[in-house]
Amino acid sequence: MNLEARLQGLIDKDEIRDLALRYCRGVDRKDPALLRSLYTRDGIDNHANIFRGSAAGYVDFLESSFQFIQIGAHYVCNHLIELNGDEASGEVYALGYHILPSAEGPPIESFVGVRYLDRYRHEDGEWLFASREVVVDLDRSRTVDHRGADSVNPREDLSYRVLHGERFRRCSSDYSESARLGMPTD
Repeated sequence: MNLEARLQGLIDKDEIRDLALRYCRGVDRKDPALLRSLYTRDGIDNHANIFRGSAAGYVDFLESSFQFIQIGAHYVCNHLIELNGDEASGEVYALGYHILPSAEGPPIESFVGVRYLDRYRHEDGEWLFASREVVVDLDRSRTVDHRGADSVNPREDLSYRVLHGERFRRCSSDYSESARLGMPTD
């Protein structure tokens, strides 16, 4: 493989890794517009036993769930990528931490270890998710006496004031929780 092809491979892998990180940011900052921008037009997301179907349907499902997630944090660990022209495959190990309300009593702390089995496609000049298949390797939930932050308002996250650049700009302008909280939209 010549030097130019090797350099392009490194650039492609970096863009794909950035895609996985932007997905985590979109979920944790409750930004459905960002999430919608990460999938191909015909994208699929099979999220273990939570959701199976189109990426658009998955993002709609997430958006309707955001109001119930008090705290959400996703951490990307290992990410192995195999390039094949304008397509690629990848396996992302990730950890997820959530504080969720329970029907009665204290909130639930959820800690999961997952693997995203991804297919990527270079479309319209950028790498996007063509499909995601989620495998749950670890799932621990328990009630907790939560003394941390209250529900996080994604619009007031400090990152929007401190970090600059396109990657850190909020994409959503019509977040459904805004109306519920009486907040102005972007």
